[in-house]
Amino acid sequence: MIRGMRGAITVSQNEEQEIVEATELLVREMIKENRIIPDSVASVFISVTEDLSSAFPAKAMRSISGWTFVPVMCMREIPVPSSLPKCVRVMMHVNTSIPQEEVCHIYLREAVSLRPDLQQEQEMKTRS
Repeated sequence: MIRGMRGAITVSQNEEQEIVEATELLVREMIKENRIIPDSVASVFISVTEDLSSAFPAKAMRSISGWTFVPVMCMREIPVPSSLPKCVRVMMHVNTSIPQEEVCHIYLREAVSLRPDLQQEQEMKTRS
């Protein structure tokens, strides 16, 4: 079954190196927490807020061993007023047998505010 695995992270500046490094950090954490192997990934969508335009965050995927052939697409997030600025969001479509409620969605830095409910749930799983 294909499951969507989400994640988000914020950056402090619209600079290529920071965007790519933050995206790599996020993706590596998603891989680790969900035990994802590249062959199980159907595709990855990465969106950025309007204020991030210095880099394609998909570049981060190419620095991770084994991920060269995974299809990745970047896009711009809908510019909703008062939304979280300088945010990179990732949606991986992964073939997995993990039940939906056991998928670990990763929110880092200020992006924790997007889904505090999932952050609390993750902390509870980590403690058990």
